[in-house]
Amino acid sequence: MQVCGLRQKGKHMGKKTKIDWCDSTWNPVTGCLRGCEYCYARRIAERFRAKEFSGAYTVNEEENVPRTTYELEEPVKRCCTDAKGLHVYEKAPYPFGFVPTFHRYRLDDPKHWTKPKNIFVCSMADLFGEWVPDEWIKEVLKACEAAPWHRYLFLTKNGNGYKDLYEKGIMPMGMHAWNKWFGCTVERETDDFFFNNLYGNGIDHQGFLSIEPMLSDFEPGVIDQDATGIKWVIVGAETGNRKGKVGPQRAWVEHIAQTCKASGIPLFMKDSLRELMGDDFRQEFPWEDE
Repeated sequence: MQVCGLRQKGKHMGKKTKIDWCDSTWNPVTGCLRGCEYCYARRIAERFRAKEFSGAYTVNEEENVPRTTYELEEPVKRCCTDAKGLHVYEKAPYPFGFVPTFHRYRLDDPKHWTKPKNIFVCSMADLFGEWVPDEWIKEVLKACEAAPWHRYLFLTKNGNGYKDLYEKGIMPMGMHAWNKWFGCTVERETDDFFFNNLYGNGIDHQGFLSIEPMLSDFEPGVIDQDATGIKWVIVGAETGNRKGKVGPQRAWVEHIAQTCKASGIPLFMKDSLRELMGDDFRQEFPWEDE
């Protein structure tokens, strides 16, 4: 089945996004417990945390573990003040801030987006974080199966989580995996790329690497398609005005570009690198020839 790589507009086109390597985002799960200091998602979610809201929800608490998650069957509304100083209720996309939350009512969203899209799944969460229940992941993957005309892109910092889910039989395989891309986010050359663990065991999957924010150099050869199974690389700089922000050097990006070229791996440079890379800036997709 052909999947379109162009951004679409219209009533059923999904959540608009400024993320330049996908068409839309879909967030049936939000929240994360990693605490990355540069996290844009945390800033957004905490900004829209609801001090007061109306609606039912389920609280999941693990005994002897300082961890709480929430489940919502229906959207809730938060109480806020309008321009006239009156208390009104509006939709609350992140009623619990960045605490992990399963918005079960969003599972059917992709079925209503009639044109094929490249969808970044859970851009406001780490769906494969150690704290996420397997049942949440199963339900999200099942929802993907219900709308197979889209391409689904996943990212996590918990690369070993993929391996664990493979061993449990939860990760899609064969005909159920063709339109799903599972990626790992790394920041430094010393981070765990996870792909070696998977592909060394004979698992053939569409894997990609997101180096964002790029916080160190990656020597040529560190990324090798034959060794790691990486089929696409995304690289970008930290955005925003955070104190202590690390900006990548041009040579760092060039090393990634050299490795990708030598291995035949498509490279997508985010717009945050456009000025730094000048004429060498490029944005490639692995499905451009489909």
